[in-house]
Amino acid sequence: MNTKLILVEGLPGFGKSTTAKLIHEILTERNIPAALFLEGNLDHPADYDGVSCFDEKEFNHLLANSGDLKEVLINRVEKKGNNYLLPYRKIKNEYDSMFSDVLLNTVFNFDIYELPLERNIELITEKWDEFTQTAMSDNKTYIFECCFIQNPITVAMVKYGEQKEKVMDYVMKLAKIIERLNPLLIYVDQDDLEFSFKKAIEERPKEWSSGFIDYYTNQGYGKERGYNGLEGTLKVLEARRAIEKEAFDLLKMKKQKINNSLYEMDRYKEILMEKLNI
Repeated sequence: MNTKLILVEGLPGFGKSTTAKLIHEILTERNIPAALFLEGNLDHPADYDGVSCFDEKEFNHLLANSGDLKEVLINRVEKKGNNYLLPYRKIKNEYDSMFSDVLLNTVFNFDIYELPLERNIELITEKWDEFTQTAMSDNKTYIFECCFIQNPITVAMVKYGEQKEKVMDYVMKLAKIIERLNPLLIYVDQDDLEFSFKKAIEERPKEWSSGFIDYYTNQGYGKERGYNGLEGTLKVLEARRAIEKEAFDLLKMKKQKINNSLYEMDRYKEILMEKLNI
């Protein structure tokens, strides 16, 4: 298989995780070395999840207020040029009782997805470039769930309310970086967005839905339009869906759109095998 990267995209509740897992299963069954990275993986090779970025002055200030965690932070930070990259979510998971809420809030303000958009784009594109260089020499196919289209659109449009041209430019920057990997984009669609999203709300923890709705209505695109609650979130998702479809059409890479409205697992796996053409 000459594709080094398979990208699985789509809206929440549309079946991205299921699709990515099935693709990994199919490749494994055919003895094709594959590495699967789902949304939220703190070891993602091309994205930052739970990582903050400081300059030297900011990091030293953090250390001065980190109490017993000072040595841990020093040992775990990664310095790249003038950037101090701290995997704070991993540290929080390991040292929960020592990681105060005050410290967590301070660190979260420097999360790469909380930084100004231009800074976010700079750091994320650098990360994708590093990954691409590494993947070129790896003897495996990577499968990524939702970080290629979803994350740029979510941070640029949903969070910061940027114009479509800026949002699309972010996605195209990433597409240019990974073109050497001969990527395949699988876009998972559904007929009924409202049904699928409400189904996701029912199946997932309440903390997920409340956090999601807050993110989508209390900043950027949703806030500017006065959207509220579940209905407002669905309006933002409709807008996101439209721009994702436009991005899909514009992208110059191998791509397949798959409808997952029926949730029929066996048939869906057969469809994926046909789309993968292996």
